[in-house]
Amino acid sequence: MSGWTADRIPDQQGRTAVVTGANSGLGLVTATELARHGARVVLSVRDTGAGAEAARRIGGDTEVRELDLASLDSVRAFATGLVSEHPVIDLLVNNAGVVLLGPRRTSADGFELHLGTNMLGHFALTGLLLGAMAAAREPRVVSLSSITHKGAHLDFDDLMYEHDYRASRAYGRSKLATTVFGIELDRRLRATGSPVVSALAHPGLTRTNLTPRAWEHRGRPGRMVARLGLLATQPVEQGTLPQLRAATEPGVRGGQFFGPGGLFETRGRVVEARLSREATDPAVGKRLWSTAEELTGVSYL
Repeated sequence: MSGWTADRIPDQQGRTAVVTGANSGLGLVTATELARHGARVVLSVRDTGAGAEAARRIGGDTEVRELDLASLDSVRAFATGLVSEHPVIDLLVNNAGVVLLGPRRTSADGFELHLGTNMLGHFALTGLLLGAMAAAREPRVVSLSSITHKGAHLDFDDLMYEHDYRASRAYGRSKLATTVFGIELDRRLRATGSPVVSALAHPGLTRTNLTPRAWEHRGRPGRMVARLGLLATQPVEQGTLPQLRAATEPGVRGGQFFGPGGLFETRGRVVEARLSREATDPAVGKRLWSTAEELTGVSYL
């Protein structure tokens, strides 16, 4: 398969990168490649034991810090400790995410767990680290979307899915919210003249423990895709390339969105991907932003 590969990552010496969910899957590969190219990588993980094992496997210049994105107290504590030791942060990869089965669950702050972890936790984290990032040279935030964002809709009257809850639909909504956040962040960064670039990526269908569950809400076709498993998905190393490109390629512009260019964007070489209409709607972005500020208590830009 030709196209952009991790070998095209430029030298990352002197750069500090923060990767959430860095102990497995896409996050582990992202952290590994960044460290391999010389970055100091902060592995931001819920389970520090798993994080320590990941750091051992990765080698290079790594450190492990505890971060539970489902707890705003944890997010604040993480950000405070990180900035006190790393006043300049070059790269933030908002990679971590959850896909749940079964009944509705909530975060420590009472948010629907998908939205609370996948979007609101990262919204708060980004805002709390933005000052340290603005001090860096060519700083960048990368938010991890999903092709499932295209079939989702943000219902602001029931954003927390308290009615007619389905876990897989809630996942898609959380990924749409993440995508809207990344695009709205770009708008606000540009408007204020910030040096920080907000880019996005999605992995298509990649062999992690999250992907099959993320497709179940698409009815029978989605369940068939999930059951194809190894035949329908691509290796995690390939699925990680869109976010690595968004994170490291020189000249990436704010608002760019990278993903696989193969059939239905499920796999293949990395290209600039298509966003849903709702994801790019400025009115939706403005409303979600104000809602997220109110829910998290984090205001910025």
